[in-house]
Amino acid sequence: MTPEHLLPLIGFVAVMSGTPGPNNLMLMAAGANVGWRPCLPHLLGIAFGCQALLWSLALGLGGLLAHYPALNWGLRLIGAAFLLTLAWRLATTRARPGEQRAARPLTFSQAALFQAVNPKAWMMMVTALATFTGPSRFVADVALVSLCYLLVGLPLISTWNLGGVVLKARLHQGRRFSHFNRVMALLLLALLYPVFFSADAPPLPAPAATPPQWWLSVM
Repeated sequence: MTPEHLLPLIGFVAVMSGTPGPNNLMLMAAGANVGWRPCLPHLLGIAFGCQALLWSLALGLGGLLAHYPALNWGLRLIGAAFLLTLAWRLATTRARPGEQRAARPLTFSQAALFQAVNPKAWMMMVTALATFTGPSRFVADVALVSLCYLLVGLPLISTWNLGGVVLKARLHQGRRFSHFNRVMALLLLALLYPVFFSADAPPLPAPAATPPQWWLSVM
């Protein structure tokens, strides 16, 4: 990757990580319900899951799904079912922030596994690989994309969680807490539209599907 491509990569990661999506909405809802510290496993699980997805796609998972479209639709359906479950949990939460019955954040493993069926995560990773990697230095480019998601993306998704924490004190007043959770549930449901009606992400570059070629770039 040339230096002139680094700033566009940073901008891409910043926009994709900082805009609304399943991860960010869940982090904000969890922050408003239980605060910052209990959400740390959720945050770290997102980071780990995105890294695992990125490297899996680079190693050829994208090519496998291209050959078997039914797998892609299966992942979409699982992701949709997961979002529906989370939306139901939020909409039916009646406890006030900080109480045991309040909506809990995902565990580390749950957050990491969710990235495998998170449509926005797939689009982010596939687009980054297709746009910011080249055949001659594929492994180095993937490593740079990976580092950028950690250094730029992780702090940005953390701000959504902190935003929920800031709102937590205000939600104690009247019925605001219940209304907030219902709004967040509706926003999660709205994310089902791009799962089934958005255009497919751009294809991965050829070296991602042929591991022997990119191993040569390390030598």
